[in-house]
Amino acid sequence: MTTLSETLLTPERRPQTVDALVGVVEDEVASKSGLSGTAIKTAYKAARKIDDRIVRRAIAGMLPEFLDQLEPFWAGRGEQPFGAHLAGQGERASEALLAVTDARAANPKHAAVAKVYGMLRGKAKDHVPAALPRVGTALERQMS
Repeated sequence: MTTLSETLLTPERRPQTVDALVGVVEDEVASKSGLSGTAIKTAYKAARKIDDRIVRRAIAGMLPEFLDQLEPFWAGRGEQPFGAHLAGQGERASEALLAVTDARAANPKHAAVAKVYGMLRGKAKDHVPAALPRVGTALERQMS
């Protein structure tokens, strides 16, 4: 069985994988409502004002680390769809992904982006688990 990294980091698959994950982020942001949804949409818009390609660059830059963190979940999914498997491992999978973003935020290229991330980090524990089904589905599609 090939790993996520072996397949998704190839020159042929990496751009499509980044595109798929950018789509996940955009869908997740668009789906948010209420006060926290407004805060997320505002922060997303602010980050994109700093750099319109910031999300794409961030995902592309962190993709190897994200895939490394998700590999144990991929290997342990059995016959279950990856999105459902990640959702079932919500807290562990979320913490694995947030460890990557936390490490990046600790040494930012843009202080303003780190500030926005810091403002939203507390709520990430609520929002990342909700995104796991989309993340898993997007990655599984790229693996086929």
